Amino acid sequence: MRMSRTMHILACSTNLLLAATIAPAFALDQLVDVTGKVTPFVTLRSRDNFSSEYRYDVTVRNVSPDLFVADSLIVVLDHITNTAGQDRENLTGESLLTRMEIIGQDGTTEDGKPFFRVPQGSGPDLTPNSESLPVSVRIRNRDYVAVFTPAFRVMGQKREPPKQKNATGAAATQPPPNKATTDKLIQLLIKKGVITAEEGRLLHQP
Repeated sequence: MRMSRTMHILACSTNLLLAATIAPAFALDQLVDVTGKVTPFVTLRSRDNFSSEYRYDVTVRNVSPDLFVADSLIVVLDHITNTAGQDRENLTGESLLTRMEIIGQDGTTEDGKPFFRVPQGSGPDLTPNSESLPVSVRIRNRDYVAVFTPAFRVMGQKREPPKQKNATGAAATQPPPNKATTDKLIQLLIKKGVITAEEGRLLHQP
């Protein structure tokens, strides 16, 4: 029947709308600090005394039982410390990080810290006890003679567990959309010519 077909189209359209709404987006402001569960390991690879450039490999290891979305993970160069363990100049209070030139960073956080994206590797997730591919970090020390140590933190998204199944083994269904969402969807279907205005009025009826 025409009405059954209309209801089917409405249900499919609603599912698409919900899918678009809940689709993960790995914008920087949606990432959380996961350093306690995903630990960075820093290895000094080379040092160029002429340019005072240091090259590091930074890998991250999942030390938790959780899964983390591989392409959401970033390492943030949080601060630089000197031999005394301080991260600021004694006289000026200036952050030692501002004295460094960071080469090849992928961006900066909201508080101005440089970050690098972790290579995804072969799988979609960083699984428990697994380690990522290395990130290459290049730091040029403008003070030349100063000895320093970089400190990193890790940000990313945890993989949400699959939906619970009900007693029959079927996946739990999405809750029905609210009335405002349904009304907008019906108007869109009428505008596209998928259903008629009369069919739209019938769908509005309880």
